Amino acid sequence: MSRTRHPVLWTATVGAIALGVAALLSLMLGIVRLTPAETFLALFTPQQADIQAATVVWSIRLPRIVVAALVGAALAVVGTVMQAILRNPLAEPGITGVSAGAAVGAVAGITLGFSGNNQWGVPLAAFAGAATVALILLGVLRSRRDLGPGTIILVGVSISALAGALINVLIANAKDDSLVRSAMFWLSGDLELRSWDHVLLSVGPILVGIAILMTRLRALDALALGEEIASTSGVNVTRERTVLLLVAALVTGAAVAVSGIISFVGLVVPHFLRLLVGASHARLLPLAALGGALFLILADTIARTAFGSVVVQTGVVAALVGAPVFLSLLLRKRRA
Repeated sequence: MSRTRHPVLWTATVGAIALGVAALLSLMLGIVRLTPAETFLALFTPQQADIQAATVVWSIRLPRIVVAALVGAALAVVGTVMQAILRNPLAEPGITGVSAGAAVGAVAGITLGFSGNNQWGVPLAAFAGAATVALILLGVLRSRRDLGPGTIILVGVSISALAGALINVLIANAKDDSLVRSAMFWLSGDLELRSWDHVLLSVGPILVGIAILMTRLRALDALALGEEIASTSGVNVTRERTVLLLVAALVTGAAVAVSGIISFVGLVVPHFLRLLVGASHARLLPLAALGGALFLILADTIARTAFGSVVVQTGVVAALVGAPVFLSLLLRKRRA
């Protein structure tokens, strides 16, 4: 086996084992603590397990873990893709404003009554918001080729600020308090009370979107090297950027629709993996999905177990890890 495959194989193996262990710990830990034996019994033979244990595992914790894995994988993969498209190591859905756009769509879907009895109302609105921001970023890239990669981040910050103002307007004009409470979820970034309905809502768009992104590995490698190199390599830069950004918006919208805004997953995971396996997207994207799932499951488990009676949101734990990483990358970039 070649030298380059060893770190990939080891990283994938260790990551898969760590993911399994993290999921098991998440099933065991909480207000109701379960032993490994109780957890396995409730998981594989729930009819023979204690009723409380089976309910906790199958109705409360397992769907939350699956949602965390899906959202983490989605955000990490999209972050990897955005860093290649924008040629900026600081790019990720939260920082570029794509998550904020999705949140505007989701909040609008709730407060304006788009959801109703249609379970796809909020996810479609979230995708529309994310796609709008993605198209704005695409327009900036096309119209101002002289702008540096750092300027795209400033554009994302501006978009996020505008999105925050729009969300405040929508919430302030909501018809009743129940809509306000529902809308506030999208600002918190949390996985509380996630159910199998949320899994069914997000699994299709996320998995299909990631699968499409996996078919664009050569284009991602070329785009990461610059437009000129990508063009001379036979890549249709305009088409590939458009497809990649719109699919990234679909995946981000589906993730935000069930989790709210959770930032920094798409920043921390790709950078950590590049140190281990290099910059090839054939290696990065599958491992990013694995690493993102692991990261968010751990963050969610810490959020609901490590602070006692204090309620901490999943997005807060992700930010506690991601913000220092973002700052260190920014300072390193400035020094360079």
